[in-house]
Amino acid sequence: MSNGAGAIIEIRDLRKVYRVGKIDVPALRGVDLDVPAGEFLSIVGPSGSGKSTLFHIIGGLTPPTSGQVKVGGQDLASMTDADRTRLRKRTVGFVFQKYNLLPNLTARDNIAVARFLGGGKEQPDDKFAEVLRSLGIDGRLDHKPNSLSGGEQQRVAIARAIVNRPAILLADEPTGNLDTENSQAVLEILRDLNRRLGQTVLMITHNPEAAAYGHRTVQMRDGKIGEPRP
Repeated sequence: MSNGAGAIIEIRDLRKVYRVGKIDVPALRGVDLDVPAGEFLSIVGPSGSGKSTLFHIIGGLTPPTSGQVKVGGQDLASMTDADRTRLRKRTVGFVFQKYNLLPNLTARDNIAVARFLGGGKEQPDDKFAEVLRSLGIDGRLDHKPNSLSGGEQQRVAIARAIVNRPAILLADEPTGNLDTENSQAVLEILRDLNRRLGQTVLMITHNPEAAAYGHRTVQMRDGKIGEPRP
């Protein structure tokens, strides 16, 4: 682990305990992690290892029990609920295994809602239009999710996640519902966004082939992070 210099995400002794009835269930047991700006980091591990809990805390969706998390130099513990909402709107984008698109809206409107909520301009700029073309969905924007393939829905979800140019993209099993061809296409898109836009990408995956798209892979098990792998 580095000393945090140049890190866009800094985590120290992070712990999360869930209360289930009268029993305390630890999900994170002292996680330390630095993620440099512009890195594509893959996080792998079995179900129940704490991967999703870690992501939810980094994204400001779940508060930690103890420890320190800094995102873009901001300490999440000192943030108000409104601050964390702004973090999710402007600094962090989310891509999930389930696409979570609004079913009654077209692809274009799903993206526009995210742009509006993030305080972005009503119309995308030329650079974002180029990103839409690279995603291969510029001709499918007027279709609703139920008329899009799984791969197309995930590409719309990625476009929605990056429409406000977040510094960090959190991708939780983004290829989990896709076939091999679409999985590779989505992974290539994430790698391209990392390279072209300089976005920091953190990706959860069970798939070692998917993990290999990252610059670095860390293993999670029993709420802890093991030795990093190149």
